[in-house]
Amino acid sequence: MLTIGSDVKIYLASGHTDMRKGMLGLSTLVESHYSLQAASGAMFVFRGKSSDRVKILWWDGQGFCLFYKCLEKGKFVWPNGDISGVLGITKGQLSMLLEGIDWRNPSWSSPPERVC
Repeated sequence: MLTIGSDVKIYLASGHTDMRKGMLGLSTLVESHYSLQAASGAMFVFRGKSSDRVKILWWDGQGFCLFYKCLEKGKFVWPNGDISGVLGITKGQLSMLLEGIDWRNPSWSSPPERVC
């Protein structure tokens, strides 16, 4: 369970990111490529080239947390390639994105077959 405070900013990194990067590589990318502070308390969401994997980098006040999710079916919906840099989204949009729902136009990309 990931609990996000109401004051936490959430950013999607445009394009795709090398999913081999860990906390240090992603935080360096945030600071050098996007000119943002990785340890600001914001969440930074990155998508892999195959579109079925995301990583979330977040500074929780004590250290970096890295969350990783792979979809069995479907793809994570991402902004068009026209957008460069980062795009701010809401907690609700992040929740939909992580469920495989098109957060820009909510509908299932691949509905779950079972609920545990």
